[in-house]
Amino acid sequence: MPSYRPPKIASSEITPRQIYMRRREFLGAATLGAMALYGAGKASAAALSAVESKYKVDEKPTPLKDVTTYNNFYEFGLDKGDPAANSGDFKPRPWTVKVDGMVNKPGTFDLEALMKEFPIEERTYRMRCVEAWSMVIPWDGFPLASLLGKVEPLGSAKYVAFETVVRPDEMAGQKGFFQSLDWPYVEGLRLDEARHPLTLLAVGLYGETLPNQNGAPIRLVVPWKYGFKGIKSIVRITLTDQQPKNTWQVTNPQEYGFYANVNPAVDHPRWSQASERRIGESGFFGASRRPTLPFNGYADEVASLYAGMDLKANF
Repeated sequence: MPSYRPPKIASSEITPRQIYMRRREFLGAATLGAMALYGAGKASAAALSAVESKYKVDEKPTPLKDVTTYNNFYEFGLDKGDPAANSGDFKPRPWTVKVDGMVNKPGTFDLEALMKEFPIEERTYRMRCVEAWSMVIPWDGFPLASLLGKVEPLGSAKYVAFETVVRPDEMAGQKGFFQSLDWPYVEGLRLDEARHPLTLLAVGLYGETLPNQNGAPIRLVVPWKYGFKGIKSIVRITLTDQQPKNTWQVTNPQEYGFYANVNPAVDHPRWSQASERRIGESGFFGASRRPTLPFNGYADEVASLYAGMDLKANF
């Protein structure tokens, strides 16, 4: 029997074609070497005091230099190295997060104060990108449920919407006449997903504050969903009774849905989701690939959230 060989995915098929074909409009200076980018990402990092957590996977973490130089963050450009190359002028401190909508106690919260109020935990999660690559990342953060408990959602609230900051003077991808996406970047979760113990507001990785290119100073991590759900540089969280229209769903609804649960049985229209390429690893014939797990390996914890749902229709 011939051995299975997963299809190769061209870079032009990963970024939506209409964006990829004009990507050079977003490039500034020539791309820096990988180690130079790694150094730029480390420049403003500060050590975090975090407690160990039970949430860890028994897999080798992706090297820090790969985690910080291979990113999707379109606010800084479309190529994987652009966020590290173009985010040096971004200022993640001081920072506040506004929480409003259907809550009893809305407010605008200083991030440093939140980090003192809620214990920072070390959690090592798998991260699976919709583009069929993956990483294992040691995050530092606190449960989103802790912040939601502080603002007391109303009984009528059903969803949580998130917004990324808009700063074209500091974010190269938000400048110019042609824009890759409509800003601000928007994401959303059902309230029960947001309250799930796995759902994390990350403020660091590898024991240090988040680099700019990884979503400084605060980002969402939902490990059973595709990576684009992990909205970065969050400035607003809104409780609502209406399902939010997340950015990629609006941009290309045939390819990107609201739920975005990792599902190897549901292919992307342009590539298979049955396997993934683990960044930072290599195999005998090139990049190391492995089968993709339902819910990215977190089915035991989260599958009950979707009991009775058609996960092919609700992708």
